[in-house]
Amino acid sequence: MYGRLADPEATLGTDPRADPRMVKAFAPFGLDGRLPPPPLTVDAPLEDRREFAAVSEQGMGAIFDVFAQAAPTVTGVTTTTTQIASVDGNDITLYLSSPDTGGAPLPAVVHLHGGGMAIGSAADTAYLRLREYLAATGVVVVGVEFRNSGGKLGPHPFPAGLNDCASAVRWVAANRTELGVSHLIVSGESGGGNLTLAVAHKAKREGWVGDIAGLYAQCPYISNRWLDECDDLPSLKENDGYFVDRQQLALLGSIYDPDGKHADDATCWAGVATDGELTGMPPHVISVNELDPLRDEGLLYYRRLIRVGVPAVGRVVAGTCHGGDLLMAHVMPDVFDASIRDVSGFAKSLG
Repeated sequence: MYGRLADPEATLGTDPRADPRMVKAFAPFGLDGRLPPPPLTVDAPLEDRREFAAVSEQGMGAIFDVFAQAAPTVTGVTTTTTQIASVDGNDITLYLSSPDTGGAPLPAVVHLHGGGMAIGSAADTAYLRLREYLAATGVVVVGVEFRNSGGKLGPHPFPAGLNDCASAVRWVAANRTELGVSHLIVSGESGGGNLTLAVAHKAKREGWVGDIAGLYAQCPYISNRWLDECDDLPSLKENDGYFVDRQQLALLGSIYDPDGKHADDATCWAGVATDGELTGMPPHVISVNELDPLRDEGLLYYRRLIRVGVPAVGRVVAGTCHGGDLLMAHVMPDVFDASIRDVSGFAKSLG
């Protein structure tokens, strides 16, 4: 046993598996120790849960911005914006990052940012930098400013954000020639990992999954079982409170689907997909973090893909917390670069 399964008092700072560079970077923010419990539960009034999301957005956004500002700047990439319409009429801003080299059409990565489908923005410095690093490897990256269920871009519960993400994927596919794009994958982390997988389920239902060459989900937030006793998801208890905790995860999820009507819908929570819904999907990569409460739900999804015959790769980034390989280019450049190369390499491999 590891983590809090072995020692209920374990923290990121005391767990011997944790990368010491990550622990040192978190220490000034108190994130190397025990997190204070959220001040409310999923039974609290919806407006209180939305307020919790707004406060979380401000706090986490400030930390992400500090890390992003400390990372080296990217050269040789140009970022522009455009606006498109969602299927339900919402105006969506897209951030288009392309390498300056030009030439033959390149693979595209449609990137869906993290935040539990509740917080964060594609305009945040951390995500701008992430997309530009990715574009510098020789791919076109499209960041989607989708509607959130909370925070400054909310409150828009399911399926608003999913509709925006799916509309962006379809727009990139329809405008490949103008964009200089050969084919596309969809990629995202955490809540963006759920949206990545959910877009594929929506596309399959609607008959356009052939527009997507592959899916790359990082630390996907997909089970909707974070407060349950889950023998098949031991990481929920093992790594609880390591940068993120189960109650926080459940609170954000509860404002995405406030009445729980979509708990069994794979376009809301990809983890509930049936074997039939998984069958026939494009190639996947499911990348998880060793010290993440969400680790095992990602690995379970990967194993289910393999069992139904979907080409899939499972990847575990050792020593890192939830999304830790993407957060700390300034202190773990080797780990960050490896994850960026893997997304880019996957996109290029499908051409």
